[in-house]
Amino acid sequence: MEFRQILAMRGPNIWHRLPVLEAWVELGDLKDCASNEMPGFNDRVMGWLPQMIEHRCSIGERGGFFERLRRGTYLAHILEHVTLELQTRAGAAVGFGRARETLKEGLFRVAMRFEEEAVGRAALEAGRQLCLAAVHDAPFDVVEEIRKLRQLSEDVKMGPSTRTVSDAALARGIPVRRLNEFSLVQLGHGAKQHRIHRSATDHTGAIAEAISDDKELTKAYLRSVGVPVARGRLAASAVDAWQAAQEIGTPVVVKPKDGNYGSGVVVGISRREQIEAAYDLGVTCGNGVMVEKFVHGAEHRLLVVGGKFVAGTRGDPVFVVGDGRQTVWELVESQVNSDPRRGEDLSCPLAKVEIAPSTLLVLEHEGYPPDSVPEAGKRVMIQRNGNLSTDVTDLVHPDIARQVALAACVLGLDVAGVDVIAEDISRPLEEQGGVVIEVNAGPGLQMHVAPASGLPRPVGEAIVETLFPAGQDGRIPIVSVTGESNATPVAMCIAALLSQAGRHVGLASAEGTFVDDTRLEAGDSRGADSARSLLLNPYVDAAVFESSPERIAAEGLGFDRCHVAVVTSIGAGLKLDFLEWDSPEKKSLVYRAAGDVVHPTGALVLKAGDELGAIVAKHCPGTLVLFSVDEQNAALPEHRATGGKVVFARGGKIVLAAESHETELATAGAPESLDVLLPAVAAGWALGVSTDQIAAALKRARTA
Repeated sequence: MEFRQILAMRGPNIWHRLPVLEAWVELGDLKDCASNEMPGFNDRVMGWLPQMIEHRCSIGERGGFFERLRRGTYLAHILEHVTLELQTRAGAAVGFGRARETLKEGLFRVAMRFEEEAVGRAALEAGRQLCLAAVHDAPFDVVEEIRKLRQLSEDVKMGPSTRTVSDAALARGIPVRRLNEFSLVQLGHGAKQHRIHRSATDHTGAIAEAISDDKELTKAYLRSVGVPVARGRLAASAVDAWQAAQEIGTPVVVKPKDGNYGSGVVVGISRREQIEAAYDLGVTCGNGVMVEKFVHGAEHRLLVVGGKFVAGTRGDPVFVVGDGRQTVWELVESQVNSDPRRGEDLSCPLAKVEIAPSTLLVLEHEGYPPDSVPEAGKRVMIQRNGNLSTDVTDLVHPDIARQVALAACVLGLDVAGVDVIAEDISRPLEEQGGVVIEVNAGPGLQMHVAPASGLPRPVGEAIVETLFPAGQDGRIPIVSVTGESNATPVAMCIAALLSQAGRHVGLASAEGTFVDDTRLEAGDSRGADSARSLLLNPYVDAAVFESSPERIAAEGLGFDRCHVAVVTSIGAGLKLDFLEWDSPEKKSLVYRAAGDVVHPTGALVLKAGDELGAIVAKHCPGTLVLFSVDEQNAALPEHRATGGKVVFARGGKIVLAAESHETELATAGAPESLDVLLPAVAAGWALGVSTDQIAAALKRARTA
């Protein structure tokens, strides 16, 4: 069982609308080995991955795949299911797979959906090893393999905040593209794009972030607009920290001036040795240390998006209760960290408690070091403020909501996490001596999406709405062009039409990559990467992509949807031997990949009377526009009678027709150019380019 090649199809493809890996698997001597003919094989596979009982397979019901194993199926099919299940166990619930034999005996093409390519590839190799171990009755540590896949998944997948915003965008039909291995993501295409980094957006200013990082400057800004803040100042040394504490009164909070994620923050301490130790800790976590008056109350994180309060959570102190036998640290493990909601994964609503330096200071204040044994019934505080995990959105007083929105506004942040200390978040801060202690740029969103207690809040949707208001989808017009003949000149002609209509056009074709009249790359640019590159360009507000059948089959498409797909022709003599498919109907699937992704409000442009084209049209969600050099083509009147659009030649003119209405345009020259002009004009018409603009483009081409 060897992989001859593995193709990563990162966009819509001949198998699926979503990304797949296609492995060409050479089974060799195992090509005729059925699962029911190998002693113990089925028991080993089902024992290692019992969850595959849920795979319905072609039988269409729970347990379907196991039934196929018992009846007898072959290793390529088994590899498909095992790889999918391993990805699911790693946290990616993918369900699509196919296994197809090629014309070469023993060579199979196995396609499997993936979410993260690295995880998909690793699962594919682990699946191969599992299958071979089952064949040869060899040991296979499935628990360890799944652990490694889970770890890989954690390492490469989007963080929870980025995923929250990205998922909200996808739900709105906005295209999402990850730009690096971290959390930089593009939403939308070309001139309509926006970018996010975790919860920060391209509306989040660098100056606003810099102000929020400086806690002393932040307090000055908040104080200037009447937002209550805690008394305090910077300390120049450990001795000065103690002096500051005496000035403002103990207990105090000691924290880094510019720290993040609560690192180095020590809360509610009073003794000199504690304050000086907290200063020394704060120095290691930031540039400067602040000493502030401790304010009684719970810590709250209130999220502001686009100048509006949208969600709030509360953090509660973490305690353990002594039993007279276990140490403090043992109690933390048994009573706190054993909570299934706690974990090291950022997607967990609660984090595991660690004995960090700040925790040691709290325990010292409590009088119980980690190795001490509290008496039975004794409550020992471990963290004064625990994870922000209890939703309080509906409890927040309107005055507090107004003040946190003001806090974000005065700093200039479009998305901000405002930290508030209050005994009762449903009462105004002034009534209870509550304060705002921090304003954070790029705040975490997981606490609002999956709180440990309370309702999840649609915070990703709120951020997306600020970037794409009023239902905008971030899409620019995209035209896909493919076919056996004239695809390159047709693509270039469509680009000229869109340019005439005032668009800044990105074009990728066999002649290279262009933006307007500037060539960015020479050579064949008919692949998915060229399309993706142009969709990054913030200058481009319309795009035309020529895709060769070979590149579609090997790479898929570089866009998730198009507004118009043009298939110039699909002849019965179509030769795509590299696909290892033996019929024109199967080979036409390569063109279906383009037709399937037409937007429901878009159109498919086909040559009238093309029988294989009709297969593509049957599955296209958009409308159909037919073109023909022959006005007498029998397909035209039938399509026209049902309200469909047609484009044809008559007496040296190009005619645009629907039902009884016709518009005649002058042609651009010789009759042989009609095979290029007709599909290009049809595409422009389908995109909404006016007939005057189309006529002007034809005249310009004629005089060029």
